Amino acid sequence: MRGLAARAIGPRRYHLGPAEPPPGPTWTPTNDMPDLASGVIYYIVFLFSTTVHEAAHAWAAKRGGDLTAYLGGQVSLDPRPHIMREPFGMVILPLLSVAMSGWPFGFASAPYDPRWAMRYPKRAAWMALAGPASNILLVLIAFAIIRIGAHSGVFGAPESIRFGHVVSVAGDGWVRGAAFMLGAFFSMNLALATLNLIPLPPLDGSAAIPLFLSESQSSRYQQFLWGQPILAIIGMLAAWRLFDVVFQPVFLTAVNLLFPGVRYS
Repeated sequence: MRGLAARAIGPRRYHLGPAEPPPGPTWTPTNDMPDLASGVIYYIVFLFSTTVHEAAHAWAAKRGGDLTAYLGGQVSLDPRPHIMREPFGMVILPLLSVAMSGWPFGFASAPYDPRWAMRYPKRAAWMALAGPASNILLVLIAFAIIRIGAHSGVFGAPESIRFGHVVSVAGDGWVRGAAFMLGAFFSMNLALATLNLIPLPPLDGSAAIPLFLSESQSSRYQQFLWGQPILAIIGMLAAWRLFDVVFQPVFLTAVNLLFPGVRYS
């Protein structure tokens, strides 16, 4: 299952507003770019999150009867088999993008048998959804840890938020580092899930559409997608344009849920 695993996400800063919902979410671009140390942390989060994403695809395929990825060693949280399959997308390209912009950009994939997907289109659709679902699970884990920290007084609501920076702490040291790591996990996995659920090829959302089709319709849909490679290029260009529009309200909603009683706009 090939899809863009992460994109360079331009920083946006959202500001704390009144407790009442604002008329509409507003955002202000900022030119802040992460320093090299922050970029390395983003890459570590990217590598782990992408490994989990692809392992989830491989695990779901195995559960559905396709052992292709399993036999390739990809039902694993060890990043090495995933890197061996896509060394450029998981190491070279994201590290280059971190060095140039501070943000990781890359891709990964898990192999599957197209004959199996044609025979069991709904199983293949669940396999596609397993990747974004794993990222949502990581978001929920980070969410729970942040909420526990906020309840205990360790974390608080920051004056303003942006990608990766959704938690404030008093003082420096390991607590501040942990807060940034949690914010990076929360933001990166929310972005991965949102991007990959856009129903455009070659993203996972497009492969989930057979869940809503009959068997004959699913077969025609799959043959159409696989027979038109240009659709993947068009789909990625369109998803690239759509992502900021889609992610902005998702990010604001998720962060507002982190701290009940405050609203960012």
